[in-house]
Amino acid sequence: MIKELVKDEALLSKPCEAATADDVDVAQDLLDTLASLEDAACLAANQIGVTKSIVAYLDENDEAHVMYNPVLKLALGAFKTTEGCLTRDEESKVTRFDRIKVAYDELADGALKPRKRDFTGWTAQIVQHMIDHCKGKLV
Repeated sequence: MIKELVKDEALLSKPCEAATADDVDVAQDLLDTLASLEDAACLAANQIGVTKSIVAYLDENDEAHVMYNPVLKLALGAFKTTEGCLTRDEESKVTRFDRIKVAYDELADGALKPRKRDFTGWTAQIVQHMIDHCKGKLV
């Protein structure tokens, strides 16, 4: 279901709870909402009002992916940039990393399975942005 974006800083700054396999509806709402937004590349559950650690993003081929409980494990190639956000009016200056390794859970056969994945470039940047959202960090 397509959800409205939340701009309430009190909610967005609250660290998210760990997600479980029972949060599959939240993940679907993220995918539906992300698909409905023009020029959007990523979305975190707290941006649709749910304080669960779930993110959705589009890869380089515009394919949608969902990560439950993402955690940044390795970050290389720091750079400074300015980012916008769907739920913030102003842009923010941030430090990001060009190459990252992320541990996360993926829903498979009704259960969460641990995964690790390397990201580079633009995808690495948006994944870091989503991890910040899960931590309640407003960029």
